[in-house]
Amino acid sequence: MKLFTKYNRVNIIATIATFLVGSVAFYCELYYILGRQLDATLRSEQQEITEYVQSHNQLPEFESTRQQWITAVRSTNPLAKRKICRKSVIDKVDGDRDWIRQLIFSIKVNGQYYDVTVNKSEVETEDLLKLIIMVTVGMIGLILLVNYLINRKLINRLWQPFYNTIDRIKNYRVAVEKPLQLPKEKIDEIALLNDSLNQMTLHVFRDYQALKSFTENASHEMQTPLAVIRSKIEVLLQNDELNEQGIQQLLAIENAARKLSRLHQSLLLLTKLENRQFVPNEQVNMQQVIALKVEEWQDLILSRKLLLNIECEDVVVSFHHHLAEILINNLLSNALRYTPAGGSIFIKLRGPYLQVSNTASLDSLDAEKVFQRFYKTQSAAEEGTGLGLAIIKEICSLAGFDVNYTFEDHKHIFTIYFRQ
Repeated sequence: MKLFTKYNRVNIIATIATFLVGSVAFYCELYYILGRQLDATLRSEQQEITEYVQSHNQLPEFESTRQQWITAVRSTNPLAKRKICRKSVIDKVDGDRDWIRQLIFSIKVNGQYYDVTVNKSEVETEDLLKLIIMVTVGMIGLILLVNYLINRKLINRLWQPFYNTIDRIKNYRVAVEKPLQLPKEKIDEIALLNDSLNQMTLHVFRDYQALKSFTENASHEMQTPLAVIRSKIEVLLQNDELNEQGIQQLLAIENAARKLSRLHQSLLLLTKLENRQFVPNEQVNMQQVIALKVEEWQDLILSRKLLLNIECEDVVVSFHHHLAEILINNLLSNALRYTPAGGSIFIKLRGPYLQVSNTASLDSLDAEKVFQRFYKTQSAAEEGTGLGLAIIKEICSLAGFDVNYTFEDHKHIFTIYFRQ
């Protein structure tokens, strides 16, 4: 859930709850005030009747309306004090049951006591109360709507620099020639975030440059002694004075040097892939690359009497030509390593995918570890570097391809799904 949505939801719920509680309190207060006004009107009527009796020594003529009517009844037991009450009566006009406020008091006229009842209808008060409540509810709804629209526009505007920062971070690549440079913002929190990210990416960029420089220098420096070692071994092998034991030792040294050289080249390639030093934006014909690599491995395929089954369509993908060659080469090398003599290798190229499979000399590989670095089975422990499949995985990740391993019908199956 987005922060804006979360804030808006909490804000609206809190606002509605506040307005509901406030509306109930407002209704009760307004009802109390209007009731006090009605009671004041009733007492005013009593005051007028009392003054009239004192001036004229008789009851006035009462005019009755739908909203107010007064009755006077002779009484032998006068009330000690006036009484105000609320009761429900049936309206004689429309037959509805309405609420009225009623004031009852006793008054003495020419030696005779009368119980005077002043009735005041609450219909007008209730209508006024309903009108006020409707206006209040309308205002609350309008306030909520305006508050929502203002918050939406304001918060989107306030958070736009944050989203701009996120977009810049998503598109940032450490392999570019300069660190991330986020602008200064007027909002202190966003400015602090941008400044912190600028400082962090500056350190990362410097570390990356140092690591890149070290890798390049180490690669260059390691190649020279390895080449010297192999050339010296070749010279020594040509010496006729060497006995069989000496020759075997030199061959072991040459084999170790060759393996070390392959390991060094693989690690260097992985480092370049991780640093995104290749841009997969070339149009590569995968059928042609497969044909080229199959031809290079043809002698080994024939010497091991392997059956090669190729079903390739003309497929062109957005890739990197050198990486495509490495990818196919590693797939074929892996298939040859795990195919027993007289076995079969199957290569299938279709529009959406490339599949390389081979008959198995062993059981299934560990699907969770097969693409990990230096993962090797016991049979391949002495031959490979354990980086071939890791390089395949890294190349696919760079190009946006998906790669997976399955084991079916006693065959190792590697499938690469191209980016659509």
